[in-house]
Amino acid sequence: MNIIITGAGGQLGQDCIEVLQVANTVQGCTSRQLDISNALQVRKEISRVRPDVVINCAAYTAVDNCEKDQQRCRAVNELGAENLAAASAANGCRLIHISTDYVFDGNKPVPEPYTEQDPVSPLSAYGRTKLAGEQAVARHLNNYLILRTAWLYGKGGNNFLKTMLRLALSDPERTIRVVDDQHGSLTWSMTLARQIERLLSSDLTGIVHATAENSSTWFGGAQYFLETMGVDFSLEPCTTADYPTPAHRPTNSILKNNRLKKHGLHLMQDWQQDIHDFVARYREELLIEASA
Repeated sequence: MNIIITGAGGQLGQDCIEVLQVANTVQGCTSRQLDISNALQVRKEISRVRPDVVINCAAYTAVDNCEKDQQRCRAVNELGAENLAAASAANGCRLIHISTDYVFDGNKPVPEPYTEQDPVSPLSAYGRTKLAGEQAVARHLNNYLILRTAWLYGKGGNNFLKTMLRLALSDPERTIRVVDDQHGSLTWSMTLARQIERLLSSDLTGIVHATAENSSTWFGGAQYFLETMGVDFSLEPCTTADYPTPAHRPTNSILKNNRLKKHGLHLMQDWQQDIHDFVARYREELLIEASA
């Protein structure tokens, strides 16, 4: 297959390139190479390459900054998705668009998960623009997949686990306070990239949830990761109210991968297995990066 990956500089984009280039022709486009908020750029690039599939990993994911810069947030998450969908429709491409748990309000009782059929109700600028992006994709295309994921981490870019490691290594005696009343599934971007590869050979369309299996809190996830890394650390649980942020964060971000399982396409792993495999592959590199 001939594939364009937008947001190729991010953690999921990098892992998608690594996984998919083995058996496909892959062109990765960073935000500097292709600004998806620029409709003309998008049309020209997709018309030039004429890919079979466009995978949109590009997003404005700094959720607190989204509250402050809602214009840029909308330009990337909503208009960018619409530009890609319109160009994909015009060129007969399939679009795989990455979305988020933030389309939900997070008010379901824990540990009850959100399914693809649950009503959406975003409570942040990030969530609202990602939902609008989903809706734009569905308006323009029939041949699309919207993959909602959550709590993503990987080797490339910044993420929660790498922040925890950096803080622990910088001062092992320091007690790090971590939120313990938000629940979700830490998901390795490499596993999600492999799931996307599996979906390429299917004709599944519509909205699909794709996160790691089972769940933890941020505190529980950080504790398991640092223990697996084998570093000294001191963590202390705190509440969301103890750590106020500009953007509302869902209390419950647990997604259930119903459609992947129903169609026999499910490759996602338990969140602890994801972390184990992530550490086994990258431990030394992670330590060097965090220490630097």
